[in-house]
Amino acid sequence: MTSVARLVLATHNPHKVAELRAILAPVVTGLRPEDVVGSADVAAPVPHEDGVTFEENALIKARALAAFTGLPAIADDSGLCVDVLGGAPGVFSARWAGRHGDDAANLALLLEQVADVPDAHRGAGFTCAAALVTPDGYEHVETGVMRGTLTRAPRGEGGFGYDPILVPDEQPAHAAGRLLTSAELTPQEKNAISHRGKAFRLLAPVVAARLR
Repeated sequence: MTSVARLVLATHNPHKVAELRAILAPVVTGLRPEDVVGSADVAAPVPHEDGVTFEENALIKARALAAFTGLPAIADDSGLCVDVLGGAPGVFSARWAGRHGDDAANLALLLEQVADVPDAHRGAGFTCAAALVTPDGYEHVETGVMRGTLTRAPRGEGGFGYDPILVPDEQPAHAAGRLLTSAELTPQEKNAISHRGKAFRLLAPVVAARLR
């Protein structure tokens, strides 16, 4: 474990670590990039996520990481909730096609499942639950949602997961009438409106208070 770490994030995804650093930096005085590390940096084992809600899975991950590292830990669990599918894939988003993390297969299967759904009924949204757990047992969870509409084919090279098939309701000013998918937004534009950005910004003051 790095000796300067003050906070650990339950993910092996470097994009998420960078995203959290960018969100927390304006809120936590004196926070440096090296203060926030990910699971890979501390060789943390991956806990079994058997929760049935985003909140439950986020807490499972944060509790395990705080216990393993002795540091305050943040974990998030997020996914895509499609209206006509009753909120699915939801907590199963990352393994919707059967294999965890196969983004291309997940996208293809989901688009096939809603292929006959008219544009007016293709509403969906990303949901994120972000949890803070400290070694002394303190726990806090915040939730963020980014609503939008499903496209009929992936667009954009940015982001990850289902980003290429969701057009957020909130659009940047420069879009000028062209509706952009989450994968066509810059990282800064995405952070400003994303489910994860909203959840982490709500959690950030709590984290700041605990890191003092």
